[in-house]
Formats: sequence, C-alpha cells, structure tokens
Amino acid sequence: MSLPRIAICVVTFNSAPLIRDLVESIPKGATDTEWTLVFADNDSSDDTLAEIARLAPEAIVVPTGTNLGYSGGLNAAVRAAGEQDAYLILNADVRLQPGCLRALYSSLAPDAGIAVPRLVGADGTPLWSLRREPSLPRVWADALIGAERAGRIGTLGEIIASPASYESARHVDWAEGSTQLISAECWRICGEWDESYFLYSEEAEYNLRARDAGMGVQYVPTAVAQHLKGDSAVSPRLWSLLVLNKARLYARRHGPVTSVLFWLALVFREGSRAALGKATSRAALGDLLRPRRWRERRGPGWLVGVRI
Repeated sequence: MSLPRIAICVVTFNSAPLIRDLVESIPKGATDTEWTLVFADNDSSDDTLAEIARLAPEAIVVPTGTNLGYSGGLNAAVRAAGEQDAYLILNADVRLQPGCLRALYSSLAPDAGIAVPRLVGADGTPLWSLRREPSLPRVWADALIGAERAGRIGTLGEIIASPASYESARHVDWAEGSTQLISAECWRICGEWDESYFLYSEEAEYNLRARDAGMGVQYVPTAVAQHLKGDSAVSPRLWSLLVLNKARLYARRHGPVTSVLFWLALVFREGSRAALGKATSRAALGDLLRPRRWRERRGPGWLVGVRI
C-alpha cells in the first residue's frame, strides 16, 4: 500500500528563531507518510529564508514578495505543493509529536475533510483549541463572565474548556488554525482560504465553510502537537485585528440585526476590560467604534512594529 502524499505548508514572517525546532520535529511527526515541506515566506526581513535554506534545503520555498497575510501565504504554499492527498496547515511555532500526521490522516473521512490534533503549550499544558460556532448567547457569555468560564458551562461558551471534551474523538464546529490537516477533496470543494481576513478568523471561516459543505472538523486526541503560541493577547494591534475580524465573520454569516447585537457584545466586553486598564481592549474598543477601521483593508499596516 502506498503512503499518503501530504504537503506540510508553513507560512513564515520573520520566523528565523523557530525554523530549527520546526524542521527537526517533522521526520518523527510525519512517519508513515510521503511528505513534502513547503514554505511560503511573507517577505521576512530577518534570516528566515537563510535558515530554511540551511536546515531544509529540500523544501519548496515560495517567496511571496510582500506580506500576503496568513491565508494568502497559505494559498500560495498549497498552489506550489501541487497535487497531494492532503495538506497540513502548520504554524512555524508548532512542533509535531511522533506519529501526529499519520493519526490525523487516518481520521479524514467523507464527512470529515479537516482533522486537528490535541494541542499542548510549551510546558506541556493542554490548550483549549476547540471551538463552537460563534453565536449571540456565546459572545454575550464571554463578555459577561469570560470565555473560559463560559466554556465550562455546557455548550454556553465558544471556547470548549472542559477537559473531558478533549479525551475522545469528536466533530467540532471549528478549531484554532495552527495545525490542521485538510483533505485534497475538501480543498477542491471548499476552495482556497479567504484572504480578506489577512490574519485571525480565517480558520474559523474556512472550517465553518467546510462544515456547511458536509466536510467538517474532526478532533483527533491521539495526534499531538506542541504550539508555542503568538502574542495576540499582548499586542494591542493584533488583538484589535482579532476582535474586528471576529465581528466581520459573524456579520458575513448573519443578518444586520443580530450582527449589531454581536457587535454590542464585543463593545461591552472590550469596554469593560479597557476600563480596568487593559491596553489591548482599549485598542480594540477604539477600532470597534470607528467605522473607517471596519472598512479598511486588512494588510501589513496592521503589523507595523509587531513580531509574529
């Protein structure tokens, strides 16, 4: 029996310090697969390309020439990879654990076009990586009692924050996008990732699109990956982009009345936290209240001075 052909697609942007550990984790993480490593570099100004050439000379490298955002870089990587059985979407700060990729691939099915692993942090702590579809009750629960607390109360929260929920395989509405295996059939039917988000909510949009097409997300607890995580929680500009894209995603899938109520919940959440002195929420609140920022094209300007 032939091994599954899988392209491991990594988008980089000033990611030089992350390349060594990423590359070293792949051979053990991708056992029993025929894998190809593909990097799409979003115009890094550090030594990312030199590190890739030194540590992974066999990799396919796509210099985009500009910062296309996560979705844009990802789409470029998949196009460069050509025909495969599946595409692994992988952040540069993820470390595959042994056997991860094959376990994910074995879980793909006609009704599961996307497979995601159990994620742990740098210290091995489990990460709440699974999500429910955004809704008015969930965004208001987040605003009033906090995302993790809401996530521990039945299906109230968007974040799934119950340890028991991570012990067995299950379908989920969406999952954080650092490590996702997408079948070639799912990619063919659902198309490319939406580049208008630039960064954040793009994985939610794609996962929900796949679910709507009958090819949803399968959580695979036997597949494990370590995610070092970025700094959206501490960067005001990144947090603001995350919040605005969350509102945009909801508005694109719902009517104007419910979308306004969703926006009000975000205004309340960020306003209450800004009142407590949280700089990230102060930035997000300011952008939520400025219609110009809603219409502004997402792009590299959002990332000036930010390292991701």
